[in-house]
Amino acid sequence: MKTITSIVFIISFSLLSFSQHNRDKIKTLKIAYITEKLDLTKKEAQQFWPIYNAFEEENYKLKSRAYEDRKNINFETLKEDEAILLLKKMRAFDAKRKTLKEHFIDDLSKIISAKKIILLEKVEDDFKHKMFEEFKNRRPDKGRE
Repeated sequence: MKTITSIVFIISFSLLSFSQHNRDKIKTLKIAYITEKLDLTKKEAQQFWPIYNAFEEENYKLKSRAYEDRKNINFETLKEDEAILLLKKMRAFDAKRKTLKEHFIDDLSKIISAKKIILLEKVEDDFKHKMFEEFKNRRPDKGRE
């Protein structure tokens, strides 16, 4: 099974090099990887993916908004009272993300076991690591430094 996963992963990732829609391709790889590693039944997968995708989309939006806020900070002119307001806003984003994650886990608990929910965290980390390693290995200057 590991061999099949590796082959599919390598072939699929190699296709990324020729695609302008890398994000969609990575998402497709991630779906296949998570489905296989969690060993989701057809019924579980049908219920799992809409919840997972909605969570990912909302989480991405929250992270993007927080990033944009931080990116636009001019530290040269930032006053203490403005910094205090920004900290409050940052904490509000963190609270929203925490609440989002709690609802996500609650929703998943109705579909898959607690063990699979915990495994999901590991599988996502493993996928990110594989993607990073693949990216690192494909860099033209990988041997430099």
